[in-house]
Amino acid sequence: MNFEEYLEALADSSRQLKIAELQRLSDPSPEQAEQFAARWRDIEVRRRRRVLQELIDLCEDTVELNFDAVFRHALKDDDGETRLAAVRGLWEYQSPDLIDDLTTLAETDDSASVRAEAALALGRFVLLFETGRLRERHFARLSAALRRVIENATEIEEVRARAIESIGPHDADWVRQAVTQAYESGSHRLKVSAVHAMGRSAGSRWLPLLKRELTSDEAELRYEAAVASGSLADEAAVPSLVPLAADPDDEVRAAAIAALGDIGGEAARRALDDLIDEPSGAASDAATAALAEIDADDDPLGFKLGN
Repeated sequence: MNFEEYLEALADSSRQLKIAELQRLSDPSPEQAEQFAARWRDIEVRRRRRVLQELIDLCEDTVELNFDAVFRHALKDDDGETRLAAVRGLWEYQSPDLIDDLTTLAETDDSASVRAEAALALGRFVLLFETGRLRERHFARLSAALRRVIENATEIEEVRARAIESIGPHDADWVRQAVTQAYESGSHRLKVSAVHAMGRSAGSRWLPLLKRELTSDEAELRYEAAVASGSLADEAAVPSLVPLAADPDDEVRAAAIAALGDIGGEAARRALDDLIDEPSGAASDAATAALAEIDADDDPLGFKLGN
């Protein structure tokens, strides 16, 4: 069948959805993209949601497939869950022409879940700017939008938290103030997002606060602080991370061990060596992987002295 006939079959809810055939939606020609846009709303909403989820799964399994045209069109769907899936489907999309769509969704979408996901998705463009791969004019738009979200007292915490996490890598006075205010807000969710943003900042100024949270009574904060400490890669965090290698929470323990590998240095190496013979196979395996990370950083080309 031709592409138009395929779209007709796709819109027919009485027909079983054939996952393999969804690959026909990859990289459509301009004419096919127009045909798809004209028929998309004819597909029943639950089927539209499933189509997008299957496309996301296909992308994860086969990197050659590209459904960006489908996801871009679905960003304007009437159904919130469909828009949410569309944002998630564009997780690798790095062209700045997506920024306006994401900022609009982050600020005005009817669904809080979509606003939060869009705010989170803007974070990759922040990283692109920080690494010199996004122009100032594009960053200015998204930065201003994230700031409005963060400072909007009527917005729910989840959306503001995601915006804080996204802007975290940007070193600006207003960002540092926003992170500090979130940390001191008394809100658990905002505090978690602040700790997460500290790790994305690459700024060791946050290390004293992170070391404090490594001893928090709350496992979620210990976990975020461990991940953030590893991201900062400051050896001063090692003595505070070592006790977490025996944390009662599995995720905290794994994050602390991984952070030691990210930081490296002799103190981290000694701590990881001690874990190799742990009776817990998970801890031993994690320590082995972390030591391999240190070795790779110390000897990136794989040469060893004496060989």
